[in-house]
Amino acid sequence: MEIIDLKTDTKYLKEYLELCSLEWGKPCSYDELKVKVENKTNLILTGQNENIIKVLGLIEGDKMIGFIALLKDDKVDLKDCGPWYGSMYVKKEYRNKGYSKILNNAILDEARKLNYNRVYLKTTLNNYYEKMGAIYILNFFGDKIYYFDII
Repeated sequence: MEIIDLKTDTKYLKEYLELCSLEWGKPCSYDELKVKVENKTNLILTGQNENIIKVLGLIEGDKMIGFIALLKDDKVDLKDCGPWYGSMYVKKEYRNKGYSKILNNAILDEARKLNYNRVYLKTTLNNYYEKMGAIYILNFFGDKIYYFDII
């Protein structure tokens, strides 16, 4: 099992973008999804998507188990907050096996290497990220805002 940088691996980058779109994007046809993934892939590979600081994939063999990202912005209008912990996802068949904790630790390690002191998180989940060390700040238009201190 290994953690890889998805921004440099087009096979897994496209899978990441597709899963993000299916999980959090607006419903669309298969053809629209293909075009969306191609466009976003090109933006990332050419450095035109400046919002993604880091995106990591957890890989076993030739399969991606899950992913997580570190973002400059998570479309939350809170001044002086960032970077943002975003898009943590573990495929259904791999859930409840500790992979979220592996991804969480990996992205916080990356934030530490980049000299960030704090990473913010927006979620609708209850009592999930607290067990990984997230500290609740406030409710913001239906989302809960947390932060992780980077030590």
